[in-house]
Amino acid sequence: MLYLIAEWFHFEGFLNLLRYQSFRSGAALMTALIIGLLIGPRFISMLRVRQGKGQPIREDGPQTHLAKRGTPTMGGLMILTALVLSMLLFMDMGNPFVWACVAVTVGFGAIGFMDDYDKVTKRHHAGLSSKIRLLLEFIVAGIAAWIIVSQLNTNLYVPFLSGRYIPLGPLYYVFAAFVIVGAGNAVNLTDGLDGLATMPVIIAAGTFAIICYLAGRVDYATYLGIPHVPRAGELAIFCAGIMGAGLAFLWFNAPPAAVFMGDTGSLALGGALGAIAVSAHHEIVLAIVGGLFVLEAVSVIIQVFWFKRTGRRVFRMAPIHHHFEQKGWKESTVVIRFWIISIVLAVIGLSTLKLR
Repeated sequence: MLYLIAEWFHFEGFLNLLRYQSFRSGAALMTALIIGLLIGPRFISMLRVRQGKGQPIREDGPQTHLAKRGTPTMGGLMILTALVLSMLLFMDMGNPFVWACVAVTVGFGAIGFMDDYDKVTKRHHAGLSSKIRLLLEFIVAGIAAWIIVSQLNTNLYVPFLSGRYIPLGPLYYVFAAFVIVGAGNAVNLTDGLDGLATMPVIIAAGTFAIICYLAGRVDYATYLGIPHVPRAGELAIFCAGIMGAGLAFLWFNAPPAAVFMGDTGSLALGGALGAIAVSAHHEIVLAIVGGLFVLEAVSVIIQVFWFKRTGRRVFRMAPIHHHFEQKGWKESTVVIRFWIISIVLAVIGLSTLKLR
């Protein structure tokens, strides 16, 4: 809205600040942060009243988690509210990448909300059928992929190798949808401890704010040897909004959590990261920066596959953060060490910009 007003008045006077993506990124971060902190207590109180006993806790999970009974879920609604409001204020809504990322964020958030609602009302941790959920996710991701890829070429760029890419042709549409769905579910699996998913999402969003800004500038993209994606720089503001909303949520989600983001938040944020990575043509870099999410997802795949084949477990419990809890690590120890891993992976991901 503010960007449109500034554009209407030809960015005259102080409105000229809104011309710059760097200023709007900072403004979006601070706006989302402030909105999140202001609405947080009311949201938590409302969720606690409406949900009663809060999110169901798995009986077969770590016994320390039983103390979390009564903690409300669907806190992702706080994140989405703060993010969408800041986005509407500072982003160029005429940008197709913006609409694609919004579609994924809101669409995946709605799917996650239905899953959370099913868990709360039926008092069971299972939620929606996995087949139904995946079908809905691929429908949303497919629409977003069609919007995004219509603005891009269909090459898959390889990090660390300058100018190297794999031409996927029409398969790129399917690949893009898989990246978005995979990212959404990987973050969803990571969201199992207080603050565990929130900070890595913030770190990944901050990393991709830099990547999107650089990819959107032909001079920087040429110098760094990365694919230039016109208008992708606008997504730096989207990433900043995720960071601000995520920091506000972390204020209430820090151990001991007053609220869980639930699938409403984790699916939405993961899907958003996937859509942003596809838009910036940095899909493989997302697997590096979001390596923690990949590790969590792979641990579940390995556990399920091996158990079905042999009847035995590879990990004491999956996702892998529960494995370390079962080995005796305190929850706070797991969370902080996984945060450190996320920071290291983000640095490695950024290093690919000049190593291509």
